[in-house]
Amino acid sequence: MHKTIVAAAAVLLTGAGVCLAQPPGITRDMIERALPVEGAPLAEPGPYKVTSEGAFGSPGHLVFRPTTLDAFPKKDTLPVMVWGNGGCAIDSTRYSGFLTTIASHGFLVLGTAAQEGAARRQATADDLRAAIDWAEKENARTGSPLKGKIAMDKVAVMGQSCGGFLSVALGADPRVKTIGVFNSGVQKATPGAPPSPFPTSDALPKLHGPVLLINGHEPDFMMAQSAATFDMIDHVPAFYGARHNAGHTATVFHPGGGEFANVASNWLRWTFKSDKKAGAMFVGKNCSLCTNSNWDVRSKRIKE
Repeated sequence: MHKTIVAAAAVLLTGAGVCLAQPPGITRDMIERALPVEGAPLAEPGPYKVTSEGAFGSPGHLVFRPTTLDAFPKKDTLPVMVWGNGGCAIDSTRYSGFLTTIASHGFLVLGTAAQEGAARRQATADDLRAAIDWAEKENARTGSPLKGKIAMDKVAVMGQSCGGFLSVALGADPRVKTIGVFNSGVQKATPGAPPSPFPTSDALPKLHGPVLLINGHEPDFMMAQSAATFDMIDHVPAFYGARHNAGHTATVFHPGGGEFANVASNWLRWTFKSDKKAGAMFVGKNCSLCTNSNWDVRSKRIKE
């Protein structure tokens, strides 16, 4: 399958009520294929109850955060995770379960929100960059419940499908310390080609923190591109995982985001909270994903 067709397919709005013209060879069933819920691991929420609300003064953003903030920052840290939706859709509410699970482990999670009366469009890297800007301002705003509680030295960007492209694009931002690329990956840059609307391999040397690449297996049409992206990363730690029987939406729409929410949460807890139990999912030859028969994994430059 031609890589540009695969990349274009990742831009389709996955069940978000809008559908662009589908590229040849990619069907809507392929785009929406998930891991069957029955028998799949359940999402594992963290210790914090979560509040979801609009971002103060920024109607284009949605916030998921621990409801009670007393533990931050003295007893726990509150890192930031900014999320890019599949299809680069604006509205993050469909991912609420996935994002709530991550926030419940003690994270400030930011998504994008549709604004009333605004023209329908897709999210861009600038929308996600603005979410990081918002967190910086909110951490300093007098009267904010989050004032002085946000760990701005611990910022991640993650995204699914087209949102994964946005996470790669934001990986060059010096504030972003790690990225998560779900069901996505870049294609090799073509010398002399016109500028691509998607990040290409030219974006990879600009990454400066660990990279998590997680996708479905054969049913996920982005698996090969994700694996190729892992191969092209040669200067920062990277972890690649393909979940058997999972398609392009994998488990992100399972209750609480299912198994993929657990992977994302553990990566963030390990990277930003030095949680060795969470890191055991990724570290060493006997890491829990390495020894899980449901997963094919590879890693590089990940220190035990």
